[in-house]
Amino acid sequence: MSKDYKRITTPLTDEVVSSLKAGDKVLITGDIYTSRDAAHKRFISCINEGKDLPFDIKGEVIFYVGPAPAKPGYVSGSAGPTTSGRMDSLTPPLLDRGLKGMIGKGLRSQEVIESMKKNNAVYFAATGGTAALIAKSIKKMEMIAYEDLGTEAIRKMSVEEFPVTVVIDSEGNNLYAIGPAKYKI
Repeated sequence: MSKDYKRITTPLTDEVVSSLKAGDKVLITGDIYTSRDAAHKRFISCINEGKDLPFDIKGEVIFYVGPAPAKPGYVSGSAGPTTSGRMDSLTPPLLDRGLKGMIGKGLRSQEVIESMKKNNAVYFAATGGTAALIAKSIKKMEMIAYEDLGTEAIRKMSVEEFPVTVVIDSEGNNLYAIGPAKYKI
C-alpha cells in the first residue's frame, strides 16, 4: 500500500486515537470484532443486567459487518460495511466502557459524536462496494458469541493492512462535513 497511509495496530491506545485526524487514510493490523444491530442489542442487555460483555471492549475496534460465508480455501466471504447509523442509539454505552474505534459507512448522530469526543474514540469508514477486496485483509476469523445470529454473530477477525479512512476523529471533526465544504463556491 502507498506510504500516505498511517499504519496502526489494535488494540488502540488513547495516544493512537488522538493522533488520527479526519481524512487520514489508515491501514489497521491486529484483531477487530464484528457486530451489527442484533448483537449490539444483546450488548446493551448485558450492560443493563450488570453482566460482562462477551469480550473485553477496552481499546477495541468494532466493524459493523455481517461477513458472507467463506468459500472453500478462504477465511471470509465478502465483508462490506453496514450503515453505522443503525447502531447509533446503542453506541454511547459501549464507548463509555472503552470502545475506541468503529468501522462502518455513513453518518453518525450528534449523540455518538459527542460520546466519541468524551471517550476519545474514532470512527472509520470502509468503502462500500469493495467487500471482496476488504475480505483479502482478513487473515483469521474466530466465533466469539451469539452464534445463533448467523452472519450477525460476534467474530474476532485478525486483519492485516485493513484499509479505512478516518471519517470522524476524537475531536469531532467530521469528513462528511469538511469534505463538501472545500468545494462550496
